[in-house]
Amino acid sequence: MAVALIILAAGKGTRMQSDLPKVLHEIAGAPMLTHALRAGATLEPDKTVVVAGHGADLVTAAAHDYDPDITIALQTEQLGTGHAVAQARDALKGFTGDAIVLYGDTPFIREETLTAMLDARSKADIVVLGFVAADPARYGRLITNGDTLEKIVEFKDATDQEKSVILCNSGVMCADAATLIDLVANLSNDNAAGEYYLTDIIAEAAKIGKTATVVACDEAETLGVDNRVSLARAEGIFQSQKRDTLIADGVQMFAPDTVFFAYDTEIGRDTVIEPHVVFAKGVTVESGATIKAFSHLEGCHVARGATVGPYARLRPGAELAENAKVGNFSEVKNATIGEGSKVNHLSYIGDAALGKNVNIGAGTITCNYDGVFKHHTSIGDNAFVGSNTMLIAPVSVGADALTASGSVITENVPDQALAIGRSRQTNKPKLAKRLMDALRAKKAKGK
Repeated sequence: MAVALIILAAGKGTRMQSDLPKVLHEIAGAPMLTHALRAGATLEPDKTVVVAGHGADLVTAAAHDYDPDITIALQTEQLGTGHAVAQARDALKGFTGDAIVLYGDTPFIREETLTAMLDARSKADIVVLGFVAADPARYGRLITNGDTLEKIVEFKDATDQEKSVILCNSGVMCADAATLIDLVANLSNDNAAGEYYLTDIIAEAAKIGKTATVVACDEAETLGVDNRVSLARAEGIFQSQKRDTLIADGVQMFAPDTVFFAYDTEIGRDTVIEPHVVFAKGVTVESGATIKAFSHLEGCHVARGATVGPYARLRPGAELAENAKVGNFSEVKNATIGEGSKVNHLSYIGDAALGKNVNIGAGTITCNYDGVFKHHTSIGDNAFVGSNTMLIAPVSVGADALTASGSVITENVPDQALAIGRSRQTNKPKLAKRLMDALRAKKAKGK
């Protein structure tokens, strides 16, 4: 059976207190919309429609950044969830299969839950996702009779008996796409808000002999984010789940609560992660690596057996080969660190390629930027770069070559050569004492 996704992402989210559309606020480095798209993508949908409204240009860009084939439907007026689904009519014209309605601000729906909803379609025309709420508060209630969902009652319209029901409405629905579009087209906005509510399709379906049922999930899956407090809570939920998953998969963490991951972080088994490490977007760490405390990684790849940190920063394009090391207060950007090579102390390696078993002395800098262009540095196998070497790119250091400490390297260094790029030291006997005595005397007179 073909499947289409309709993801509602048109709301402004005034309670977020932000100019940014609500669905573009990030959890673990990705917009909430991306999380919703990833959740739906587990079903391998044949078509995905994102309904955009407020900040439509930004929402469209985010959706197409995830998948250029996503169809955008515009809701120029925000007239309720039913009206939002109706905007997908043209995009789904001729589509044969089921449609699932998801929300761009509900990031944690699991694949198993969506699969259960599709399976339940064999027993009912409409499937609604519900949850048992610890605190039902003002959620809409799902009123059932056996396996049949009779109606969805908004809290404000519920009787005392209906308010005692703790099975609540998430808003997520599944139905035959054509049936869903026909039902929302017949909704009325004869209510206090003057809006078309998606929940009303249950009553509309009953009028034409269509049936509805409920699939229940854990309440945490249905968390909707509508303010900064719930956004922070969602971040915490993601991080906790990610930590638990990685630990179960064989990653060792000494202080898990101090380690933060992006939505796409990949860590291999037997990797050790020390406290206070941040993984931003685009990081892959292979098995058996060690990420030491207070390190920050983004857009990089760390191979098996490599060591990062403590206090290291890997920026986008950093590539560490097996058993490479990047250590204390060192930074690597758009550079390959070859197998067994070391950048251990207080160094910056950018726009560079290091061969195997290279030693980078403390305080070394690849001077890669001239104010307009970036330039490349190449260092051959087994080279030894002395401490406090400035490599003025574009420049290369050959295999088995050595640079003297404190050198400024402006020309290519041949294989096996020693490069010395510093002025000769001159000692002036007694001059230091005479200078200091003169300065102290001057200072004393100033008082």
